Amino acid sequence: MLESLAYTPIPLGLQLAYTGFMAVLVPVYLRKYGPTNFLYFCDVALLLTLAGIWLEDALLLSIAAVGILVAQLFWLLSFLAHLCRRRISGMTDYMFDSGRSRFLRGLSLFHGWLPVLLIYLLLHTGYDARALPIWTGLGTLLVLVCYFFMPPPSPQRGLAPVNINYVYGLDSDKPQRWMPERTWLATVLIGFPLLLYLPAHLLLDRLMPAALR
Repeated sequence: MLESLAYTPIPLGLQLAYTGFMAVLVPVYLRKYGPTNFLYFCDVALLLTLAGIWLEDALLLSIAAVGILVAQLFWLLSFLAHLCRRRISGMTDYMFDSGRSRFLRGLSLFHGWLPVLLIYLLLHTGYDARALPIWTGLGTLLVLVCYFFMPPPSPQRGLAPVNINYVYGLDSDKPQRWMPERTWLATVLIGFPLLLYLPAHLLLDRLMPAALR
């Protein structure tokens, strides 16, 4: 990790702009999708970022970044492929669903800019390496809750969140068929920390300044 840099405050304009975005997104998502939508890793990261941006808390911002940095890159690749009439996975199909308003889909474009914002914020606050074990524990808990208590994929789902955090596969219409269901769950529980959280941590730990504690 780079040595700690002199702390620089997060610009007030950025804090207000992000808060304004969240003031729109949260009630719209609650009304359209319901509260279970906030079990998605990306939505948890949105809320962590809201708290972190006002508290100027390196740990909260670091936790959000570790949790979504790699996953959102895959989301963005899937989205761009869909624009080019290619389909990598079903995870961005909803962005092309005419049954959802353009405004509603436009709000979801945060998947593309939130990782960039978090990197910018960490340049102000520094990166806190404690984020990796904290997010790993939180992410594991979210996966288990979503598998045991949230609905599986369904083509008749409407706007209701299903297959939250891809605990049944990468498609919201049907579960994956590559392996038994519980084997997929075990793969997710082991694979997410190794393939998503750890690489993000190593990258941030190497490139970001160290947080002042």
